[in-house]
Amino acid sequence: MTNYPTSTQPYRTYTCPWCNTVSDGTQLTCPGCGISIDVRSIKTDSGWTELPGRTDMAKLQFGNSYCQVEGTYVPVADFSLAPEDSVYFAHHVLLWMDPQVKVKAMGLKGAWKRMLAGMPLIMTQAQGPGHIAFTRDAPGELIALPLQPGQGVDVREHIFLVATSHVTYDWFQTNIWFTTRNGDETETHYPLGAFMDRFVAPQAPGLLLLHAGGNAFIRQLGPGETILVQATALLFKDPTVSMQLHIEYPSTGSWAPWRAWSHRHLWLRLYGPGRVAIQSAYEYMEDNGRNISGHSGASQYQW
Repeated sequence: MTNYPTSTQPYRTYTCPWCNTVSDGTQLTCPGCGISIDVRSIKTDSGWTELPGRTDMAKLQFGNSYCQVEGTYVPVADFSLAPEDSVYFAHHVLLWMDPQVKVKAMGLKGAWKRMLAGMPLIMTQAQGPGHIAFTRDAPGELIALPLQPGQGVDVREHIFLVATSHVTYDWFQTNIWFTTRNGDETETHYPLGAFMDRFVAPQAPGLLLLHAGGNAFIRQLGPGETILVQATALLFKDPTVSMQLHIEYPSTGSWAPWRAWSHRHLWLRLYGPGRVAIQSAYEYMEDNGRNISGHSGASQYQW
């Protein structure tokens, strides 16, 4: 009998630059998030990496079920649920479903408090077996975020699409605000929104799907590294990334504390370490230009 030499070389592995899922690299797409494997990373001069392309009909596996991403302009997440698997979603993103899929309202921690704050939110749970599909009626990118046990992510409101049942949902107050005054009238503004969503996979791997307007970009901040972004452009961040309001005042030749407050730029300052992601198509943040009478902790700069 011939003894063939045993290779001491390690098996080839591929780590996805977007979701960090490790695979053997033999597939055309990442099994975690569905993006094309071995495509050249598109990085801007400022250090942002664009979400790589995703092939149409890419499949994402979770449990005994899978999600198929269909379309590229207005993508659809088509789930094939096994009897033991379920997902939950915001009620307005449901596209269609098989009659045998069981759907019910999902109880939320602190839901009544959010309704009192003017932010009603209804989560719906779908239990297999059967097919169910979701989409947001807007062009953009469908972002798949696999979450490993103990991993979490903070998501700006109205970005969430759907999550698997192993992912828990909670919310927290952003504490990013400022007030403006006009005579006796005071108005409070929340550039980032009053709340953010937090998704965590506490014990088992889970899958979270988000919708980004336009193109999505991600950046890894090092410890103590900071960056300014438009608040409405933020998609998600790691819980380790902290936030602060930042106010800039353009120079008018000489600084004067009584100069027009309408000449200002409002930013969101993010502090590392951790990932941050932004979208290229985002809504305009309204600023009535009135005098700022108060704000949350903020950095300020005159130039």
